[in-house]
Amino acid sequence: MSSNTIAINQQMDHFDGHHSVWVFGYGSLIYKADFPFMQRRAASITGWSRRFWQGSHDHRGTPAAPGRVVTLIPDEGAVCHGMAYLVSPDVFTHLDYREKNGYLRRVVDIAFEDGSGDMAEGVVYIAREDNDSFLGPASEADIALQIAGSFGPSGPNSDYLTQLAVALRELGRDDEHVFAIEQHLLELIASKDGR
Repeated sequence: MSSNTIAINQQMDHFDGHHSVWVFGYGSLIYKADFPFMQRRAASITGWSRRFWQGSHDHRGTPAAPGRVVTLIPDEGAVCHGMAYLVSPDVFTHLDYREKNGYLRRVVDIAFEDGSGDMAEGVVYIAREDNDSFLGPASEADIALQIAGSFGPSGPNSDYLTQLAVALRELGRDDEHVFAIEQHLLELIASKDGR
């Protein structure tokens, strides 16, 4: 599948006729909401784990040296914590462009984490393994090494990682995968500084 998913995502009609739609963010959407929204709530989805397995040649890397960003992989029983935004349907024009590098909209059940027990059907963007930019699994140390050396139009790949780790801590959520890569990155920085 082509990395550019804008046209595919524009064909999604599941929420046609709705005046508002919930969007679940688990990566940069947690900390970088560059779009208008009506509500913002801490939330989670079940059956998915966050992984730095997607290549980024349009934001955090280049075609010659892609960075790594998160996607979701099916993981029965797992809970992925993030942020949900209630948006008007016209916001998808912006989000489809922002997430165009291999991410497809998928309908999910979103659980809100404010103690209300509320749930809602919404959308999440997931980069599946059949997209051209999918890099797949690697050791957390190797992922950190790739992130340390990647830079794209949106800035250093390391900023993406560290901002995501900070945002998860602010939510009070642990993510072993993200925090392990962050620790490897900090060790790489320390070893360069100690030369």
